[in-house]
Amino acid sequence: MTTPQRSRAAVSALFFLSGLCFASWASRIPDIRLYLGLSEGQLGQLLLAMPVGSVAALPLAGWLVDTYGSRRVVQIAAAMYALSLPLLGWAPTAWTLAAGLVLFGSGGNLLNISVNAQALEVQKGYGEKVIMGSFHGLWSLAGFVGGVVGAWLVGWQQTPLVHFAGISAALVLLLLVVRGSLPQSTEHAEGTGLVLRMPDGYLLRLGLIALFGLLCEGCMFDWSGVYFQQVVHADKAWVTSGYVAFMSTMALGRFGSDYLTSHLGVARVLQLSSALICLGLLTAVLFPGLPTALLGFLLVGFGTSSVIPLTYSAAGRVKGMSPGIALALVSTVGFFGFLAGPPLIGLLAQISSLRLSFAFVALMGATIGLLTVGMSNSKEELEPVPLPLEG
Repeated sequence: MTTPQRSRAAVSALFFLSGLCFASWASRIPDIRLYLGLSEGQLGQLLLAMPVGSVAALPLAGWLVDTYGSRRVVQIAAAMYALSLPLLGWAPTAWTLAAGLVLFGSGGNLLNISVNAQALEVQKGYGEKVIMGSFHGLWSLAGFVGGVVGAWLVGWQQTPLVHFAGISAALVLLLLVVRGSLPQSTEHAEGTGLVLRMPDGYLLRLGLIALFGLLCEGCMFDWSGVYFQQVVHADKAWVTSGYVAFMSTMALGRFGSDYLTSHLGVARVLQLSSALICLGLLTAVLFPGLPTALLGFLLVGFGTSSVIPLTYSAAGRVKGMSPGIALALVSTVGFFGFLAGPPLIGLLAQISSLRLSFAFVALMGATIGLLTVGMSNSKEELEPVPLPLEG
């Protein structure tokens, strides 16, 4: 029989798998850009392919989890995500890379919804103890590890294809080891069809918070290496240092988010996150030297760390709706941040400069705090404050 501890370890491994797979891709974007001879604007348009695949898969993901259960879906999604990674390193043209990114993005978000639903299953076995932040912390820790491995392989002049093939093989092996310990799904209901409806006001608010959080994350994932290459003018060995700095504090912040939320409440943690994102990005924009840019990226990592765990956790606890459907609705809104972010940053960079693009993202980070105005500051939930009855 699978114990809560074994289930937690298995789901933690899948969060690590997801983070390492994505970080491997993100760490080699500057190399792939140079190999394909892409301008900043062309790269921004090309990066649109992955969130297109992500958003297209989200309604299907909610229905699959709701109908077949997250345990079955998460295994298929994890295999799909890992096996599509080498295609990105092989792609000889921008068009083939775009096709690979659509597949990679689809697999990533099938995994995103199903693994978060699995995390909610594990949470049930721990009662009042909140553990969601630790799962997302492992995703970020994997991102840090992936950034370090990417920098090391760049130094050893290994091609993205060799890099990605090795990571893919290791992740498939990891999946085979842990699949038997994944928790049984209890959340699936009567088949309700694809999730294409509009979320209610509460889920829409959560979705918008996730949207701006993911826009900021997407900026750091896709453009941090290019920023250090083009604006900071870092040496080749230091091009990935901004990404590594961001991922390291993002991981630390997520491991501490459960403790921080229990003391400050959800709304205050999101407001603090908003301030740190804005301050960090403006620091990197106004003072684009290597030490100050690194400091700014460290602050952005702390700022973004709590946004997605808090919004996803709140969505998964909505009454009267299965976690898979609620997560898909919030993620569908949220991932428009990934959808709009890469091309918009590239367009602004082409019109003006990459520094202006990052200043715009700082403004988007500040919007997260504004969206929490009028929300209760519970330690467990993020809910609208009820209006007083008239008369």
